[in-house]
Amino acid sequence: MKKNLSLVLLFGLIITICGSTCAQTLPVNSGIPPYHILTTDSVYFTPANLKKNKPVMVIYFMPDCGHCQHLMYDLKPELPKLKDVQIVMITYTPMLKALQVFQRDFELAKYHNITIGTEGYTYLVQKFYHVQTTPYIAIYNKYGKLVQAYDKVPKIPVLMETMKKV
Repeated sequence: MKKNLSLVLLFGLIITICGSTCAQTLPVNSGIPPYHILTTDSVYFTPANLKKNKPVMVIYFMPDCGHCQHLMYDLKPELPKLKDVQIVMITYTPMLKALQVFQRDFELAKYHNITIGTEGYTYLVQKFYHVQTTPYIAIYNKYGKLVQAYDKVPKIPVLMETMKKV
């Protein structure tokens, strides 16, 4: 009886651990999440607004996150090379002012391929990707199929090499 109880407890522990860490990987055929974000212009944006046959980079971030800001500092010189990639930056912070400041500080408004918005407290995108830390980056090819997901900030040359493949 003690042996069976130990096995049940061990199995429960494995399920608990796997539920929080194993869920990090997404199936290769995962599509773009059905987000509904409020942009810095106070307009709602969904995957239906994306242009067809163009790759997409989804960045889940927080405007006050040091890693997210560092990513943008490093990525900014490469943004002209990503002009054919639709970049959707999503956060859960409901404060549009914080997003507007982030957009201003990194001069992102001049890049028409970048959309920044908040999903508010729905956490749909956060749950879809099982985001534990920010920034989280998901890259989709022009067919809307997941090519690569980064739950930790990749080196910019690695990220750019992935983008060349899509």
